[in-house]
Amino acid sequence: MSESDTAVAAWKESIFQVLKQGQIKQVAYVPDAGHAHVINRAHDDPDMDTVVLTTEEEGVALGCGAWIGGQRSVLLMQSSGVGNCVNMFSLLQSCQIPFLTLITMRGEYAEFNAWQTPMSKATEGVLTAMGFRVLRVTDPAEVSEVVDAALDSAFVAGEQVAVLISQRLIGRKKWIKD
Repeated sequence: MSESDTAVAAWKESIFQVLKQGQIKQVAYVPDAGHAHVINRAHDDPDMDTVVLTTEEEGVALGCGAWIGGQRSVLLMQSSGVGNCVNMFSLLQSCQIPFLTLITMRGEYAEFNAWQTPMSKATEGVLTAMGFRVLRVTDPAEVSEVVDAALDSAFVAGEQVAVLISQRLIGRKKWIKD
């Protein structure tokens, strides 16, 4: 493993460790390469339940149910999934349910897929309009601190919080033709 691969693995592992220490018991996700490390670690952890979703908005409902049932959850998704959740986000506001989502950004840095760009441009504004506190991570050294702060804002202060993980941090995606 190269030094840069080790650095990437370190910040991704730090997300999992912060979620574990923050007593996250349910991890909802739509499969995403940017979240793969956390998803795999959560699957392997007997103290966490993982739920693969057919659409991101299901994760909002799952988060509400988890909270009402006495558990903390996190929704892992790409920025393209934010648009699927807008109507369900109103439930969080209306019922004042604490909520945490970690969002890998697409459509930013060296994006090859033009379909990812429009929602990428709208993600932060949509979340803000729906009442979320939005935090952004671009530096691997800040990932752990930002995710930990987001956990406190959600589950101690009772806010709806989104952490945007920049595409540059995740790394370039390249289209590979067979």
